[in-house]
This record gives sequence, C-alpha cells and structure tokens, in this order.
Amino acid sequence: MANVLSGKEVAEALNQKMIADVEALKEKGITPCLAILRIGERDDDISYERGATKRCEKIGVAVKNVLLPADVDQATLMAAIDDLNKDDSVHGVLMFRPMPEQIDQDAACEALDPAKDIDAVGRGSLATVFVGKGAGYAPCTAQACMEILKHYNIETRGKRAVVIGRSLVIGRPVAMLLMHANATPTICHTKTVDTAAIAKEADILVVAAGVMRSVGAEYVRPGQTVIDVGIHFNEETQKLAGDVKFEEVEPIVENITPVPGGVGSVTTSVLVSHVVDAAKKKAGM
Repeated sequence: MANVLSGKEVAEALNQKMIADVEALKEKGITPCLAILRIGERDDDISYERGATKRCEKIGVAVKNVLLPADVDQATLMAAIDDLNKDDSVHGVLMFRPMPEQIDQDAACEALDPAKDIDAVGRGSLATVFVGKGAGYAPCTAQACMEILKHYNIETRGKRAVVIGRSLVIGRPVAMLLMHANATPTICHTKTVDTAAIAKEADILVVAAGVMRSVGAEYVRPGQTVIDVGIHFNEETQKLAGDVKFEEVEPIVENITPVPGGVGSVTTSVLVSHVVDAAKKKAGM
C-alpha cells in the first residue's frame, strides 16, 4: 500500500506561512491584492474564481474583480490589462483562458507585466521557469507538484524524473522545475515510443497526459512516487478521476497523489502564494 500524499495537508502548510507573511506586510501598511480578470460567464472560470476568492479571504489577501463582457473587443481588453499593470495596489493578476475567438489571446497574455503574471500566461514568466530566475512565476499547477514533493520530503536531487505530457501549462514547466531541483527529467509525449517502459525507470513520475485513466500498472514499479495532475469527470462512475488508474497503481508504488484531494488542492494556495510573494518583493522583504 502506497503513502497517499494529501494535497490538503500541503495547502494548509502553505496557508499558515502565507498568513504570517500577510500579517508582516500589513504591519508595513501593505495589503496583498489579487486582480481577477474574467471575460464572460464561463462556469469553470466562475467556479475557479470563487475558489480563489475564498482562499484569498482566508489568507487576508484583497481581491479586485474585473469583469468584461463576452463580446469585448481587443482594445478594451488591452486597456484593462494596461490599467492593472499600472495599478500599484495590485500585486498579481489572474487572467482566465481560453478567451473568446475575437480576441488575440497571445497578444493579451504578452501584455501582462511578468511581475504580476502569477499563473505564467506570458512568455516572460515561462522564460523565468526555463532560465531559473526573473520576474515571472511558474504555472500554479506545475509549482503545486513541486510543493507536494517538498512538503513530504521526497528527494529530487540525483533522481530520475519522468513527465508524461509536454504542454506549456504543466509538462514542460514541471520538467524544468524538477531539473532546477537537481532531478534528471525526461519528457514523454504522444510520439514517444514505449512510454510505459520509460515511466518504469522513473523515481518520480508526473502524469500530465490529459487523458483520463490512461496510466496503469504497466507504467510503474515499487519505490516510485507518482504525481497525478489529471482531473476529469468520469461519466461512468459520476466521480472525479485522474490520468492514473489509482486502484491499479497505488498497491505497487511507494507514494501517490489522489484525485481529488491531490495536486488540485494545492494549486489555489500556490496562486495566492505568488500574490503574497509579489507583494513581498515590492516591499523589499
């Protein structure tokens, strides 16, 4: 039986640290502020916004909501982003994607100041991830994977890491973060030959394939740590499921994150931690 790595425990530890940091900032007259820029009324955006707002309230971070209509034009959106860039009271900006088809999403993402880009929507933030230094932040889900490994004292130095998935949202960034933590990462993707055999060689296996229950027992061996990034609604069971077949993999490996209750539980706390960190940088702390 594997150790089940609870994301809720990691999130609570992050929350307690942030509460202390926010108290220190407020003693200096600074209230960290997250601006949420949402276009239209997508249910998933609203749900995430609600969760982020609730977490901010718990930590003591202010929230500024900027809501634009679904038919907004490019100029209006760019003006809103420019206003947020210039607003000294705003320390971080969460900008929802995908954007409506009339919007040049790449232009909008590149317009956001990397110092306020807390979920790495622009190339400036991704450059920070790949170089290892700069003004930007890592994508929150990729950082959440690293926070779980850190919290549970899972050694990365000198370890073989395999990441299944090469997206710029999770796959490639988390591979770079693992490399910065002195692991040796390999990225597998849809054109990789015999991904299962490569995955079995890993000490740390991060599954971000985006395909529900696609990784089973044939991908793993004893002693591994498996981080399941996937989250899907399984129509058959009417429950949430990950990219990993938990019931097959859990009896074999040493550590595994559950779905739900794993990586997703940490992501919102990471988002808020980036806002707090941006406020600390501005305050010279």
